[in-house]
Order: sequence, then C-alpha cells, then structure tokens
Amino acid sequence: MSQSEQPTALARIENSLSIAVLAAMALLPLVEILGRLLVGRSIAGSIPIVQHLTLWVAILGAALASRSDRHLALSTPRFLPLRLRDPIHIVTSALAAGVTACLLLASVDVVRIQQDTGDTVAWGIPIWAALLVMPVGFAAMTGRFIWHASKRPKGRLLASLGLAIPAVFGLIPSLEEIDSLLPVSLLIVGATALGMPIFTAIGGAALLFLWNDGTPANAVPGETYRLTSSPMLPAIPLFTLGGYILAEGGASRRLVRVFTATFGWMPGGLAIVTTLVLAFFTPLTGASGITILSMGGLLLPVLLKARYPEPTAVGLVTVSGSIGLLFPPSLPVILYAYYAKQPMEQLFIGGLLPGVLLVLVVAGWGAQRGWFSGATRTPFNAREAAVALWQSKWDLLLPVVVIGGFWLGFFTLVEASAVSVLYALVIECIVHRGLHITRDLPRVFIESVTLVGGFMIILGVALGFTSFLILTQVPTLAVEWVQTHIESPLLFLLALNILLIIVGALMDIYSAILVLVPLIHPLGVAYGIDPIHLGIIFLANMELGYLMPPMGENLFLASFRFKQPLTRVYRSTLPYVVMLLIAVLLITYVPSLTLTLVDWYGRP
Repeated sequence: MSQSEQPTALARIENSLSIAVLAAMALLPLVEILGRLLVGRSIAGSIPIVQHLTLWVAILGAALASRSDRHLALSTPRFLPLRLRDPIHIVTSALAAGVTACLLLASVDVVRIQQDTGDTVAWGIPIWAALLVMPVGFAAMTGRFIWHASKRPKGRLLASLGLAIPAVFGLIPSLEEIDSLLPVSLLIVGATALGMPIFTAIGGAALLFLWNDGTPANAVPGETYRLTSSPMLPAIPLFTLGGYILAEGGASRRLVRVFTATFGWMPGGLAIVTTLVLAFFTPLTGASGITILSMGGLLLPVLLKARYPEPTAVGLVTVSGSIGLLFPPSLPVILYAYYAKQPMEQLFIGGLLPGVLLVLVVAGWGAQRGWFSGATRTPFNAREAAVALWQSKWDLLLPVVVIGGFWLGFFTLVEASAVSVLYALVIECIVHRGLHITRDLPRVFIESVTLVGGFMIILGVALGFTSFLILTQVPTLAVEWVQTHIESPLLFLLALNILLIIVGALMDIYSAILVLVPLIHPLGVAYGIDPIHLGIIFLANMELGYLMPPMGENLFLASFRFKQPLTRVYRSTLPYVVMLLIAVLLITYVPSLTLTLVDWYGRP
C-alpha cells in the first residue's frame, strides 16, 4: 500500500516528522554558510545536530519503507510457484520481525546506558533523547513486518511467532554448545535468498555472531549510533533529496531535449543521448535503480519510436541506468572514501577516465546497433540546440556550482549537499515551476526519506557486522589466507573481480562497502595495489554486479518497469554486459586509466 493511501493519524505524524527532520538537515548547513559569510562565525552545535538527524532519517525512513513494504530485498520470490509464495513470505516476515524485535530490545538498552552517562548532543539535548528514535523505529518495523506478512489474520498470527526469537535466544547460552550455529546461519542465508529484507539479514547475522561470541546484543544498535559520528554521511540524504527534486520536476525532459538537439543528428545519436542523460542523473539521485524507475518510462518509448530494436532499447536503458556512479557527487564514492579512509576528491578524479570509458562503451554499442537497424535521426537545428541549451542551463550548472564550490573550499561536503537541495528547489519550484511547493514537495520529501532509510538502515546494522569482523580479526586472517594461496597480484585482481561481481549481484553497493572494504583494503595494501586504484576497481565491479544474472538488482527493476519477462531482460542486457566486462578488466589491469589524473592533480 502506498503512503498516499494511508491517511491515518499515525501516517500523518510520521510524514510530518520525516519532512521536518529532512528539512532541518538541509536548513542548518545553509544557515551555517550564511553565518560565515555575514558575521564570520558558525552556529555552535549545528554540526552534531545535523549528524544526529542523519540517524533519525535512517530510522524514520526504514519505518516508512516497512509501512509500504519497500525494504531492499532479493526478488527471488517471483520465481516461486504461486502456492508457495504466501507461506514463504509469512516465514521470512516472522524472521524479520524477530530480528527487529531483538534490535528493539537492544536499542532500549543503549538508551538506558546513555541515560546513565548524562551526555548531550548540543543545545542541551541529551543523547538518550536523540536515541529514542531507534526503539520507536524498530517497534514500528516489527509490527509492520507482521502486518505485511499476510492479508489474513491467521497468516499474521503465524508471523507474530517471530516475536519469540528474543526469548528463545535469551534461554540459550551459546549455539556452539548445541551445535546449532551453522544451521541458524544457513537459515538466515536461506531466508535472505527467499526475500527477507537485506537489513534484517545483516542485522540478524551481526546479532547472532556477536551474541555467540559473548558480546551483548546492544553492540549492534550501539554501532548503528556511529552513523552520527561521520561528518560525511549527512550528505547522502541531502544529495538524494536534491536529485529526487530534479527528477520529479522535469529536469530529465529538459536534458533529453538538449542532448537530443546536440547529438541526435549523429548515427545512433539517440542511444548516445540516452546514455548521457541516465549517466548524468545516476550520481545525482545516488542510486541507479531510481534512474531506471523514474526515467526509463520516458526514454524507452522515444527509442522505440525512433525504430531502435526493442532488445537494444531495453538493454540500453537498463545498463545506462547502472553506470555513472563514478562521477561526482556519487554517494557510493563518498561512502567508500570514508570507510577506506581515502581522499574523496582523489577517488572522484581517479574515477573520471574509467567512468567516461564505461559511458563510451555503452553509448558506442547502443549507437552501433541503432545505426545498423536504420534508427531515425534528428536533423541538427542550431536554433533548437540553442533554445534547449538555454532552457537546461540551470540543470547543467548544478554539478559545477555544487562540486566546484566544495573543491574550491567555499563549503564542506554536507554544506554542498544542502546547496544542491536549495538549488534544485529554486530551479523546479520557482524558475521552471515544475513542482508545487505544498502539493508536490511533501511527496518528494517522503519518497526521499523512504529511499534513504531503505539503504541507510542497512549501513547501520552493517556497522555491527563489520565490528564483529574486526573483533574476530577476520581481515588479518583473510590477508594471511589469500597471500598463502595467491602469489601474483594479477591473479589476486582477477579473483577480486570475480568476488565483487558476485557480491554486486547479491548485495546493494552500500552494504557491500561496509562489509567488504575492511576485508579488501588490507589485501590491496598487501599486494601493493594503489588504494585509489583499488577503490575504482571496487566501484566499477559493483556497477557491473547490478547487471549480472540471476540476481542483479537492476535487472529486476527493469523487468518491473518495462513489464518484460526477466529472461528477456537478461538477453537484452547481455551484449552490454560483455562490453562492460571488457571495460572493467581494462580498468583493473591498466592502472594508468585511474592514476594518471590523480598523479597530475597531485597527492597530499
């Protein structure tokens, strides 16, 4: 059920609170900029407030995702026979409810601990009060997993049996004593494969292993609280909001017009236009899936009308929506830089040439197929090109203003993301008037919070899982094992490519960064791989993983958006995937593609 169909008092309160929190996150950095410019000083305490609001956005958004049953999960249930789907959904929902019930109890413990410390965030706000959003949010998620388990009371009653999971584990001292650690772990893996939300899978694994190791369960929500310690993470919801405002306000149509007027006359020019538009939007929205869902319906009919073969057109839109994550202000790059402790600007610079290579490969293949099939072209019209360019000038200037201001030191990354929100609001609500402030913006804000919460809750629980990996010295053991079995750095890179493509097909990029970076970063150091080059290899492979059968996330999204059988989407994307695989191997084995601009720009 969509949020617009739930006019209950609780839904209105949730919506209003989510909008207020996200608006405050955007407003405070803007006031911070004004304070520096006008009076030469900043607002005391605004930075920790914004960082704690990031936690609120993550939890509120996760609760909204539970309300509309939109948590990130594998789409494998659609392969199951119809008679099995409902029973399996009840079981996976029960397990998800059990995990969130455990997180609820553990987060209550975290709040109690903070009450005893008496620490404050800023402005006299106690930390325990800021943390109350966690038990409230996990309680809402628990109830909603049970509610969405089935349309029948009996099914919901069965799903509620998951609430017994915290009690069961409270009675068992250790799974190793009853030889059940492996079966329970396999149960989590199996439930995830059958559609249990990814965040409950990672959170359940973190709870399981930490508890079995004798570590209190409050370590997981305690690690989730670390979302508030990052000076960079608040940029994620704000950049997402800015991109969403642009996408909903008509920027995509203006960009299609300007790129068509500029490149449409070329053989296969519309394929080039499609690739450029989607690659431009993906880093702004922060997720390739959003690009496919929001713009695929606009571009696919245009390609078909121009007589592009349907497989070529479907494959082009699906794949083009999956590239562009190496360009600023890409959120995965920002997140990777933070967790790998690498300079973010160097990752963006290092990703420029590899990103252009991926765009050229996709655009070139699509253009070649369009040319051979006799696709129509748009005659070049200088007046139309000038008018389209003038109409799109503010859209095209957004990356220049936001990223340029950040790199030139006018504002921080979070302030840059807030500027992107303000810029997008002015463009869409005042200049072009594609969005109505009271009628459209609340919906855009709620959609942004839901999207952000869907993957930031994964980040929160993944921090707990990462903590377990570090606690048990898994990265060190992994380095020793790999060095024992793989001597050549080239073979290591090949094995890394295979691993990352598989992970990309099974896991979203944000949780993959948190889970895998602590493992692969020390391995890269051990084999002498430049850390910037390693980061670009990681991100490029993850882009490719989105398109790998059978579980590539964007394949399912394209199948849903274009109403095409999944096997047909597989066939449509296969030629592009082969071309991208070649490009990713070039990025991997030709370090100069990444490092030439980095060395030219200069390292710190």
